[in-house]
Amino acid sequence: MKYRKSITILSSIIIILAVVAASMGIFSTGGPDPYTIETVRGETVTVYGKGLYKHMSQDVAPQGIAQDYITLSVAVPLLFLSLIWARRGSLKGRFLLAGTLGYFLVTYLFYLVMGMYNMLFLVYVILLGTSFFAFAKTLLSFDLTNLSERFNESTPVKFIGGFLIFNSIAIGFMWLQVVIPPLLDGSIIPAQVEHYTTLIVQGLDLGLLLPLSFVAGLLFIKKRPFGYLLTPVYLIFLSIMMTSLTAKVVAMGMLGQNVMPAIVIIPFFGVVSIICSVLIFKNIREPAHEQA
Repeated sequence: MKYRKSITILSSIIIILAVVAASMGIFSTGGPDPYTIETVRGETVTVYGKGLYKHMSQDVAPQGIAQDYITLSVAVPLLFLSLIWARRGSLKGRFLLAGTLGYFLVTYLFYLVMGMYNMLFLVYVILLGTSFFAFAKTLLSFDLTNLSERFNESTPVKFIGGFLIFNSIAIGFMWLQVVIPPLLDGSIIPAQVEHYTTLIVQGLDLGLLLPLSFVAGLLFIKKRPFGYLLTPVYLIFLSIMMTSLTAKVVAMGMLGQNVMPAIVIIPFFGVVSIICSVLIFKNIREPAHEQA
């Protein structure tokens, strides 16, 4: 695997700092307890008031804690195992590594730009930087010229690619249901903005991640080289992220929030993305020998 040493160093830093960040998010408890504030828009918001996310809203902070549980129990072990697998020359291991690094990249991008400033700001900065460069180096380690030859002819490209296209459209419509109604009734700003600057998750999803899902699926159906690279990576990323989002939705439901239709859509896409990941991995042929 190209860049083996640098990817190993960067991934090790991610593992250590992610354990620290997620643990502090889960186990920190100090603070004044919940309280209300008036936002610059004149809305009243209840602030969580406890632990690392004490300045986040009472609706959003538990979602961060739920994601920390998934990061600690799923993403960190996957990163460790995929790194070992990839270092042994496994193509499947490298795909798993890239997809898991993609999860860390997106997760700590969100934490950095959405989370209210806290003592882990520089930790988030380092996690974002190391995830970005490790992810980029892992993608650059693939040889596109013969990548398609590593997939069986029986690979269900239409089903898997079609799912990624459907995923981008369905999640896109779900987010637009948050954004468009206030534009139509003149209120402009959705209630979900609360005391934050804007809709960070919806904006990055609609502008970057969902179009990437659509393009990956389309290129995979057309059997283009970038489709064979992007689709397995995106599916691994999506599997972990949907698991995290499912935990978030459950946390919201436990707070008594209306979680429809997300409680149906998110777990469904999580299960299908895992199934697609298994299908695509079963159809990847490992090279007889790959130089480490």
